[in-house]
Amino acid sequence: MIDTHTHIYMEEYDEDRDTVVNNALQNKVSHVVLPNVDADSIDRLHRCHNRYPDFTSTAMGLHPTSVDGNYETHLAAVKNDLFSGNHVAVGEIGLDLYWDKTFARQQEIVLTTQLNWALELNLPVILHVRKAYAETFKILSKFNNRGLRGVFHCFGGGVEEVKKAVSLGFFIGIGGVLTYKNSTLPSVIENVKLENILLETDAPFLSPVPYRGKRNEPAYLAKVVPVLSSIFNVDDEIVDKITTENARTLFHI
Repeated sequence: MIDTHTHIYMEEYDEDRDTVVNNALQNKVSHVVLPNVDADSIDRLHRCHNRYPDFTSTAMGLHPTSVDGNYETHLAAVKNDLFSGNHVAVGEIGLDLYWDKTFARQQEIVLTTQLNWALELNLPVILHVRKAYAETFKILSKFNNRGLRGVFHCFGGGVEEVKKAVSLGFFIGIGGVLTYKNSTLPSVIENVKLENILLETDAPFLSPVPYRGKRNEPAYLAKVVPVLSSIFNVDDEIVDKITTENARTLFHI
């Protein structure tokens, strides 16, 4: 399995990062993708990758909730690292209007800028979209037929949105939320194919049942796979095989 979205470089893992990596490997997670969030996280990201170079790949971007009145400075730091580094994607980028719309316009500027970088570098994008699917699709429409590709990480939209995302050639990132009792996600992803799905944890966030409320980690993908298997009526090994192939296709890892 490949965890296509995890933040094990964050301070939540400073005390036991080696153990977390070993747990992942023991639970058949062979590789992870580490998306950046802001200018301050760049050094942490690289230190983690340098410690586990065969286990990790990195993505570079400015997260929408990190966009503020000083976004140009943050964006410059991210651009410098993106264009000088060996990253597999531009991310984590997107729009998040869930808590605060103060910097909504700035988020759109930052997203558009980073989408253009992705095209320039021929890299996929890792999209964070929360309460902003219509706005995101509007921006993506400006990039039609230009080869833009990527994943809607931690997908939280409905049937219409998942069909739209797939029609644009994007993958759907699925993690712990799929295991929650009242989640509508199972009925949503029934409308796409396993070939459209990537596995992810978004660790340390969104732990699957039975670890909900606790710190997440890549090893917990093992709790997501059986739910996917049930939805698509296939063996766990098939979910592992196809989602791993999907990840390798998108990120070239």
